[in-house]
Amino acid sequence: MRANDLERVLAWRNHPEVRRYMYTRHEIRLDEHRQWFERASQDPAKHLLIFAVAGTPTGFVNITQHQQGPIADWGFYLAPEAPRGTGRQLGQSALTFAFGELGLHKLCGQALAFNERSIRFHRRLGFQQEGLLRDQYFDGEQFHSMVCFGLLHHEWPSQSGESI
Repeated sequence: MRANDLERVLAWRNHPEVRRYMYTRHEIRLDEHRQWFERASQDPAKHLLIFAVAGTPTGFVNITQHQQGPIADWGFYLAPEAPRGTGRQLGQSALTFAFGELGLHKLCGQALAFNERSIRFHRRLGFQQEGLLRDQYFDGEQFHSMVCFGLLHHEWPSQSGESI
């Protein structure tokens, strides 16, 4: 991700169908987004990636490595207008990057328990459910549980995907 991607990624992130599954639910202002990008892009543990299909940007992936070893957390979202099947390509490409280029041993993810699409997505990619954090997240109105996932390097067979 580069500075010239900021407005596009912000539009995706602020779309109601993306924002409703995020921990930060307010509509993010451009100056707030720029500040986040400046901090994140200076952090060597963070990998901010634009996913493209045939040269067209269609998604965003954030991989944050832990200090205690080759373990990372990931987050992602697609452009609201991304064609069907793009999510699977994004996932495969992100996993190739995480386990190949970064040499990770484990990639961790979380999904709000009501986000059934994300839960199915993680499972289809081979992630194992490792826990349920009950009533872990308060959205300002109610508490939500979070489903925790993990995928170990040896559990994920390398597959070819689109470039990230």
